[in-house]
Amino acid sequence: MPFIEESDLLDLHKDIDKAQILNERLLDQIKFKNKELKRNKIQRNILAGVTSVFLLGIFALYVFNAGRRSSAPDSTNNKLVVYDLDSLDAIKSRMDNLKLKNEELSNVKEFYLAKEFLDKEKIYSVQIKSFVDNNVTLASESLTNTLFVKTNPFYSYSLGNFETIEEARSFRYQLVKMGFDDAFVASYQNGKRIQIEDPY
Repeated sequence: MPFIEESDLLDLHKDIDKAQILNERLLDQIKFKNKELKRNKIQRNILAGVTSVFLLGIFALYVFNAGRRSSAPDSTNNKLVVYDLDSLDAIKSRMDNLKLKNEELSNVKEFYLAKEFLDKEKIYSVQIKSFVDNNVTLASESLTNTLFVKTNPFYSYSLGNFETIEEARSFRYQLVKMGFDDAFVASYQNGKRIQIEDPY
């Protein structure tokens, strides 16, 4: 069995804990942005409804005045209807701001959906050891970059979650340099090992 310094193991666990904290922060940000997206969508729909009613009112007033003018051509008391252009500019500016926020929130939503998709895809991890019992002190439920999977009749302990096999192979090479000569790359999907991959 390869030898690993306790300080190296602690450093490895610290790095994994930092990655987990970062993942949790990103998930919190995504949840907050999703709530903000829903709120902005409701505001945008309300603003669109108010704008539509406003424009319909202007159109109805225009039609009403046009009908009055055509029915009374000899009227000498023609009055002009004046609208405040500043209010129209303010509404247009607000609509532009809401469109910009909607685009930003759409990007966050796409990132969140991509992350959910990757959770269902095949990942690669480097298995460093197999055990007969599952009472391994190295395994922790709070570590997101470790896998502790039952592969009958053994329990396998793997480090790292990688999207590509090249990343996993690079990590395996680093572990082999540390003394884990038996480490190998395996592919996983939905928490189960699919196969052992070619190490090169």
